[in-house]
Amino acid sequence: MATKTLMASCQCKNVQFTVAVPTECFPLNIHLCHCSICRYTHGAPCSFHAPLPVGVEPQFIAPSSLNKLTSYQHPASTATGYFCSTCGCQIGGADGQWVITPAIFDANREDEGIWKFNAHMLPTSAPDGGLAAVFSLIDGHRMEIENLGLSPQAIAGSDSQPPDPESKELLAQCHCGGVSFTIARPSEEFIASPRSKGWISPLDKSKWLASMDLCDDCRLVTGTHVISWMFVSIDHITPRLPKDLLIGSAKGYRSSKDVLRVFCGTCGATVFYHCDGRPEIVDVAMGILRAPEGAMAENWSVWRAGRASFPENGMRYHAGFSRALIEGMQRWGAERGHPQDFEIA
Repeated sequence: MATKTLMASCQCKNVQFTVAVPTECFPLNIHLCHCSICRYTHGAPCSFHAPLPVGVEPQFIAPSSLNKLTSYQHPASTATGYFCSTCGCQIGGADGQWVITPAIFDANREDEGIWKFNAHMLPTSAPDGGLAAVFSLIDGHRMEIENLGLSPQAIAGSDSQPPDPESKELLAQCHCGGVSFTIARPSEEFIASPRSKGWISPLDKSKWLASMDLCDDCRLVTGTHVISWMFVSIDHITPRLPKDLLIGSAKGYRSSKDVLRVFCGTCGATVFYHCDGRPEIVDVAMGILRAPEGAMAENWSVWRAGRASFPENGMRYHAGFSRALIEGMQRWGAERGHPQDFEIA
């Protein structure tokens, strides 16, 4: 049987593997899972998963191996997920059959015919629908909606709590609970200070700025095609963050000389991005926010809806997905009253 071998690796290259897929099985279907479990274990708006054909498994390239990955299995699941112990990149998991993340493979362009974005899974897990409310078409193909017959309450986790626009604190917590903190709204002192320049929107000074990010490094440390960040002044986070930003079960990884990334060492969720050039601001991964209104956390964020960060990276990697996200965010933002553009300091 003819096969095509696909190569995958994380950002730090400590995880590298191939999968040999029968050519008759292409394209492999990708589903975007919006359930709270996937958001809280990835730190992203959703997970990107593609089931491999039965019998096809990752073949790790030495010195990489399955034993060198960190595994995570929560009590309600029979599947085991795996992520890189060094950079935190999620690679997928197995429950008899492997389900892998397509975001870390070298072959990903539409013209290669390897993948097909097929479905939004469990979008009602987040009351606002998350990315399922942003776009429904990729490359002219309408994505299916699959809720698996579950009620929103059965899959929503803490998102099932009613939104409170007047709330003073927002909980951020990874799935295992090993990293947990709260975010306060911009204080009057911060708003009046020069420190707030470029970090507060004049449209609503009670909220933090937020943006989608398509950069290659973020893709390869999360295992997702896109991540969303909320930009928060460090002194508005409780408990007080140490200089290395490591609290609870957090681990740190420098993806470049001036960039520190933080993820949970137990469940793998991306938590922070921090750049040495702006030490007072930390980017919080919005997938771990426990905002009752949903994955977009609109009671807390003003979105840059018309422009994702590093669109050139996304368009080069998978133009169809990136175009759907960018155009969908432009429409969604216009409908929801978010600005199309602003400069992030």
